Amino acid sequence: MKLSDGVEQAIHSVTMLAHLTPRGMLSAAALAQFHGVSPSYLLKHLQALSSAGIVETMPGPKGGYRLGKSTADISLLDIVLAVEGRETAFRCNEIRQRGPNPLPGNPTKPCGIAVAMLKAERAYRAELARVSIAAIINGLQEADTSGAIAARSCAFLEINERKPT
Repeated sequence: MKLSDGVEQAIHSVTMLAHLTPRGMLSAAALAQFHGVSPSYLLKHLQALSSAGIVETMPGPKGGYRLGKSTADISLLDIVLAVEGRETAFRCNEIRQRGPNPLPGNPTKPCGIAVAMLKAERAYRAELARVSIAAIINGLQEADTSGAIAARSCAFLEINERKPT
């Protein structure tokens, strides 16, 4: 299964937004600049995250994005489904019923390939559902023994965070 670049960008953006002050916001342009990605492409995914309630948006010159839920309540699956959609990756088109020698009659049992693929997808989705953004952040903090990642993010937020007046 191949996920779009938007999934990675969305996960990184959500983790960045998690470090804002309680009412602070970041513009899509600032998030795109920090991650070195296309602002228009990222904006499309931020809009999907907003539609899913993962982030909130505030229009205007002091506006931007902030989390719409706590980091413990946002799973990787929530983000993947917001960006990629809810449809399963594998879709059985019953090709066993095509070609010069299709199965006779109308099969009552599901295709074994479809059953296996959907079982794998359920396991994949269950694992993504178990991992929260809070857990991702905790793991990053534990791995950042030098403090370089935190320093980079803090310095960027100090300059770019939009704070309500």
